[in-house]
Amino acid sequence: MTRLKTFLKTTLMGGIIIVLPVAILILIFKSLFDIVTGAVQPLTYMVLKYFRLPEIVADIFVIVTILMTCFFIGIFIKTRIGNFTYGLIEKKIFAVAPGYGMIKEIVMQILGRNKSAFSRVALVKLFNNDTLVTTFITDEHEDGSFTVFMPTGPNPTSGNIFHLNKDSVFPVEVSVEETLRSIISCGAGSAKVVEAYNKKYGKKKKK
Repeated sequence: MTRLKTFLKTTLMGGIIIVLPVAILILIFKSLFDIVTGAVQPLTYMVLKYFRLPEIVADIFVIVTILMTCFFIGIFIKTRIGNFTYGLIEKKIFAVAPGYGMIKEIVMQILGRNKSAFSRVALVKLFNNDTLVTTFITDEHEDGSFTVFMPTGPNPTSGNIFHLNKDSVFPVEVSVEETLRSIISCGAGSAKVVEAYNKKYGKKKKK
């Protein structure tokens, strides 16, 4: 009976883990679709009424409208005025909106457009014991010491800065983008970082 309960519980949770992110993504796109549909409804109504086209054409029209809107906003942002306007709006309005920074970071990572200032990923020992902390190397100094940034999850844009000697810093061969995704996921997916450390330095390496 206990095995059956465990099986049902783990199976249900596994299904939820798969279905829930997909459902949330669908809801986001549906909300966006509904917003655009409402905005262009008069125009789609004219298309359906005067050209006697099937309703699917109106849906395609809405999708094309979304894509074209994103395209023209992208063009506007590339201009000097557009870039200045966007920067001003983001700084004064969006930046103070709860969750905006995290959402933007996630979108940038998904699209692979994040231009990170971090040079390398490193695990560091902050407490003179075997505790390892995921950080990003932001600067390397002439004496061999490092400046590292320790991000907080799930929002990697906030965190702490540490200046450490080289014996406390262990660079690993894992991409910045992949590590950022694990931080956004509150540590899920950190196996590659730990494996890279164990492979390069050995599991029981001491300072």
